[in-house]
Amino acid sequence: MHVPVVVAVVDLVGPPSDTRPARGGRSPMANPAARGYLAIVLHAHLPFVRHPEHPAFLEERWLYEAIAECYLPLLLRFRRLRADGVPFRLTMSVSPTLLAMLRDDLLRERFIRHLMVMEELARAEMHRRPEPHVRYLAGVQLERLSELHALWDEVRGDVPGALAELEREGFLDLWTCAATHAVLPLLTHHPEAVRAQVGVAVQHHREQFGVVPRGFWLPECAYEPGLEEVLADHGLRCFVVDTHAIEHGSVVPRWGVYAPVFCPNGVAAFGRDPESSRQVWSAESGYPGDPWYRDFYRDVGFDLPLEVLGPAAHPDGIRVATGIKYHRITERGSDRKEWYEPRAASARALEHAGHFLLHRTSQVRWLAEALDRPPLIVAPYDAELFGHWWYEGPEFLERLFRLLHFDQHELEPITPTEYLRRHPVNQVQVPAASSWGAGGYNYVWLEGTNAWIYRHLHLAADDMTRLARAWPRPDPLTRRALCQAARELLLAQSSDWAFIMMTRTSVEFAVRRVQAHLARFRRLVREIDAGRIEEAWLAELESRDNLFPNLDCRVYA
Repeated sequence: MHVPVVVAVVDLVGPPSDTRPARGGRSPMANPAARGYLAIVLHAHLPFVRHPEHPAFLEERWLYEAIAECYLPLLLRFRRLRADGVPFRLTMSVSPTLLAMLRDDLLRERFIRHLMVMEELARAEMHRRPEPHVRYLAGVQLERLSELHALWDEVRGDVPGALAELEREGFLDLWTCAATHAVLPLLTHHPEAVRAQVGVAVQHHREQFGVVPRGFWLPECAYEPGLEEVLADHGLRCFVVDTHAIEHGSVVPRWGVYAPVFCPNGVAAFGRDPESSRQVWSAESGYPGDPWYRDFYRDVGFDLPLEVLGPAAHPDGIRVATGIKYHRITERGSDRKEWYEPRAASARALEHAGHFLLHRTSQVRWLAEALDRPPLIVAPYDAELFGHWWYEGPEFLERLFRLLHFDQHELEPITPTEYLRRHPVNQVQVPAASSWGAGGYNYVWLEGTNAWIYRHLHLAADDMTRLARAWPRPDPLTRRALCQAARELLLAQSSDWAFIMMTRTSVEFAVRRVQAHLARFRRLVREIDAGRIEEAWLAELESRDNLFPNLDCRVYA
């Protein structure tokens, strides 16, 4: 027995450039041949890893690698599609911590040095390698790095600005995320902490992109009933949840995950399609594990003598990945690797794009017969998969959108917010508590190695709320100390630290980051309470942990 559909209309106001007219009584499909929609959602995030006190901080390389291997390659493919008149549509959430780092002058300066070192290493490899195929591969990678360097120069190192331009032109829909990617259900004991994570994120997005975001990426897709109230209070209209959030919601979903549901307050929840996830994410059968693709782990940084690597080696003698890789995926767990074949890998990316599209088309055809509306397939992924972990991922996306554009395909690319404009009538449901982490709930961020952090985070949230309410009109120095205390608390709440502890990677760094931010927070609280704030030390903190410069501590009040 089907649950009756409840009418709910959401007022969605797009950015100023979004001037698509209402479609009246006509078919809502922009492409008359289309029978359903495909909404690809990329979530771009890195933890805040800015360390100006060190000339070469190891974890800062996470950012440099992601820019060179993911964000610039994706931007390059997006601009190619635009230049060729391919009307691609894609949603991309950019976490506030990543956005802050992409706009940071020090980190941008360090990144371009990193890119130039990579170019010089590839150039040296072309001249010193005796094997013809390796010289060819070094040349291919040098050409790619030079292309990315030219793109960086063209956009003047402003990747967020280039993404904002694509949003203004109607290709992208940019969403925000929690301020420091906190797992929000684990903070709901302190509503002020949740509201701060959301409010600071929305403010930062508006400052950096010039528009208010319409969608919100729940970190780790972690949801529990009630979070939608905080989102609505900040003008957010939709979010993505994992499949079981919809399937186990308060009422049986009439359309499964192939249409959104409205929470009782009108905020829409879009459920992840499990089939499209498996085809890309699965460790056993996902596309990135194909043996023709470039191997992520085999890198000259681990193969060559340190003295040969030159500036590409870490100054402390630690072996690190350089991004120069010559092998394809062969015999996992073995040192024996076949040489990478770029043309074969490119052909495979085209095959996989066609395979993905074939399966989504079959899905839509079957679903269209069973549903009374065009089915929607929501395919969310970590953006860093495309280019960093899966070298050919950006090409896969470009090929996919070109195939979708060819001959008015049966699938139309769309964004969740555009879907809501076209289909404002949806079923009302309260989704179930869930996440897309292992096990489907919050175990990943609460298992034995990391659960200890939360009692400290909860106590800190208590103090932050107390101080914000006790100082409604602080003097300038106290205001600075209160705002810095809020920054330190937000940084301590990042989900990345708990995740790293659980996965046993860089554990010492993650533990140190939580302890450091909480220690700074505690000292600031003591100084504020005592009325004796050490301004020189405060200025040092403001210079080091410098994200969210316009943060208002009253967000906790």
